[in-house]
Amino acid sequence: MKIKLTSVYVDDQEKALRFYTEVMGFVKKADFSNGPFRWLTVTSSDEPDGTELQLALNNNPAAKAYQQALFQQGQPAVMFFTDDIKGDYECVKARGAGFSMPPTDVTGSTIAQLSDTCGNLIQITELKRW
Repeated sequence: MKIKLTSVYVDDQEKALRFYTEVMGFVKKADFSNGPFRWLTVTSSDEPDGTELQLALNNNPAAKAYQQALFQQGQPAVMFFTDDIKGDYECVKARGAGFSMPPTDVTGSTIAQLSDTCGNLIQITELKRW
């Protein structure tokens, strides 16, 4: 078995697409609609056939409550890994991202957190090499 897709709820799919492509540097993988439903995914430009992130609209009460609760608790909705957190931090910050936590050493890794402007906190993680 493989993990091919994971989802994050967003309050605006167009705004989310701009953020995840223009700020985070991902690329759009799928984008199609069926009536009011829109299937929208992005993926890493380094692994275009890798795991996809669905930008799912939080248009039902359960999704919206879940998204808001995670944000209010300061819990990231999604975590991305990098081999160069300081470089990625500077790059993403230069593209307009607002970080709530700059790269910070914690047990076993260095992490940074930012808002995706669509209702979620994102964590970027660089694992320490032992």
